[in-house]
Amino acid sequence: MVDIEKDLLLNFQEFFESAEKELKEGRYNSAVSSYFKAIAILCDWQIYKERRVLPKNHTERFHFVKLYFTEAYFQLSPLFKKYTDSYNLRLSKEDALILKENVEKFKKLFKI
Repeated sequence: MVDIEKDLLLNFQEFFESAEKELKEGRYNSAVSSYFKAIAILCDWQIYKERRVLPKNHTERFHFVKLYFTEAYFQLSPLFKKYTDSYNLRLSKEDALILKENVEKFKKLFKI
């Protein structure tokens, strides 16, 4: 039997560890991307835990977070811009550290 909550937390850990490695090695765009994915998975975990549904994409994720977890939405929204900046801009260590700090904020917010 699949344990979706457990799998999501394992996926979170994988992206977080990847981000930590990328940060250490100075690959800040990759770090930002992985930290954001870790945050997105935390949101998915919270959505699944409380609503028993998994978002299919960013649009659905933002919809559920805005509707049911308003405080998280206002934290998530500006981070998405930084994540999409990582597609075609060069990001800095400071950018990566901001995302890293937000991982901890989301863990605290969702009591993980």
